[in-house]
Amino acid sequence: MMRLPGFSLPILIGLAAATAAAPAAAQVKVEQIKVHGAALEGNLEGNGADRDVFVVLPTRYGKDASKRYPVVYFLHGFFSKAERYMDAAKVVDAANAAEAAGHEMIIVLPDSYTRHAGSMYSSSPTTGDFETFVARDLVNYIDAHYRTIARRESRGLSGHSMGGYGTLKIGMKYPQVFSSLYAMSACCITPRTTTLEQAKAMDGLTLEQAQKAEFGVRAGLASAAAWSPAPEKAPFFFDSGVKDGKLDPTVLAKWAANAPLAMVPQYLPALRSMTAIALDVGDKDFLLGDDTAIHSELDRFGIRHGWQVYDGDHVNKVAPQFQTKVLPFFAQHLKAK
Repeated sequence: MMRLPGFSLPILIGLAAATAAAPAAAQVKVEQIKVHGAALEGNLEGNGADRDVFVVLPTRYGKDASKRYPVVYFLHGFFSKAERYMDAAKVVDAANAAEAAGHEMIIVLPDSYTRHAGSMYSSSPTTGDFETFVARDLVNYIDAHYRTIARRESRGLSGHSMGGYGTLKIGMKYPQVFSSLYAMSACCITPRTTTLEQAKAMDGLTLEQAQKAEFGVRAGLASAAAWSPAPEKAPFFFDSGVKDGKLDPTVLAKWAANAPLAMVPQYLPALRSMTAIALDVGDKDFLLGDDTAIHSELDRFGIRHGWQVYDGDHVNKVAPQFQTKVLPFFAQHLKAK
């Protein structure tokens, strides 16, 4: 069976329900800005290079002009946007709770929604180079426009589901930018697989059909656009995995090369350079097996990391985990001076 990034349809419904409650009155300040990504310019899907970004600023940010802060970057999941995660993770409430405990930080949520509902936080001429956008364009913009502590020891990267995948992948590839990683219920850990029938079905879609396709098909489209780009193959500009009526092993190899489980042995120095790494997943999460696999792989190579399996599914504990685990983790490990 094809492994799907992000959420299943029932999980999306659960996420929507979780965001229905009105957030608590904010003490911290939230700014919604646009950040231009030079790395995203000219992508073949036509995804915008100017991205929505939410920036959560500490309560006294506007009162003490000399104070600088560590930064936590948080990456949202598939088939979702940053705005939804502001509610689903109750980011404002979590930031207020962190402040009440004496920990001030800037929190940044960039939006990476694309034609097929998610960038996979990868580098692709088809989708756009979202790896570089996050690690270079976004970080540079935030450092230039806000009072950050502009060094890796004071930057953390986190995310949920597809964002957890992006956390591990970008963290491994850009250890000079981020010093601490927290991956929540990370998807896409093991190499993506497909059947010939699934690949042929994806190959035969029109753009209009693709936009109306069910969740699993769109997840496959997003993955192919991110991991097996083909600039000569309009209108989708990717290889679906079919060649001469058979599954193409080269395409499957490209997908596997983007799996964190396959990447770990190649990025051991980067992983060992991290101040701290943490992973979590619910005991009823459909990603429990995948996340356990990368936990075991990190153990196998002696990479120190935190590991938690909690009572929950893929989305019902996002907010409490973000407040009680993710932000305290960064408060402990990011340098605040």
